[in-house]
Formats: sequence, structure tokens, C-alpha cells
Amino acid sequence: MTDTTTGLAISTTLTTTFDDAVQRTRAALSEQGFGILTEIDMRATLQAKLGHEMEDYLILGACNPPLAHRAVDIDRQIGLLLPCNVIVRRDPAKDTDVLVEAMNPNVMVQVTGESALTSVAEEASMRLRAAINSLHATTH
Repeated sequence: MTDTTTGLAISTTLTTTFDDAVQRTRAALSEQGFGILTEIDMRATLQAKLGHEMEDYLILGACNPPLAHRAVDIDRQIGLLLPCNVIVRRDPAKDTDVLVEAMNPNVMVQVTGESALTSVAEEASMRLRAAINSLHATTH
């Protein structure tokens, strides 16, 4: 299975454990030059703050420094849309599946209307797609 791209996301579904999906996603992003700057465990946060139970749901703030630098040089406000969020979450409809979803970088171009960001968004999209597609080649 390969990625699916919608207006907002590049995504795929894995049939594996949540922890394995997180580990594989981190490795795949790293191979494409992305570091993880932030990590938000939505499940733990909502449980601790609101007493709300939900499925495993982790937001990874992924950054490729050369791409971020190029984007910020074009539009200083682009930092509002950085880093690229990647979500690893258990499918609430099918407990054996884990969804991996990355923000579609083309959203940056759409939101800002800045055509100079197109080449940055295209390269980021290519790298995120490669990372997500590689998740299916990884077996553990």
C-alpha cells in the first residue's frame, strides 16, 4: 500500500502495533532529513487535563532544517505553519490499524498565496511521501 494524498494530508495505514508504527515513522522521517522538534501525546494530555479517554494519538513536529530555512527566507510568517506535523494514531474504527498522516506541505502555498514557496513545498512533499511510502517496506 502507498500513500494517499488529500488536500490536507499525506497518509497511509499500517497493520502493526502503535509503538512499532511510531518507531518506524521516526526512522523514516530521519532518513528523509527530518528531525522531531516537538512531541505531543494527545491521549495522555487529554486524559490528564480532562479525564477524557481516546485512542493512541501522537503528534510529531517534524522539521527539515534546510527546507525550513528556505521557507523562512521567503516568508518570515511561514513559521506559523512549521514544523510539519506528522500524526501517528490508532484507527478508532479498526483497533489493529495505525494511521500515519503528514501535513501536506502544499497547504503552505495555498494559505500564504506565496508562489515562491512552491519549490520548498514540492521538495517537502516528496520527502514526506518517501518517508510514508517506506513504512510499508519496513518489517519488524
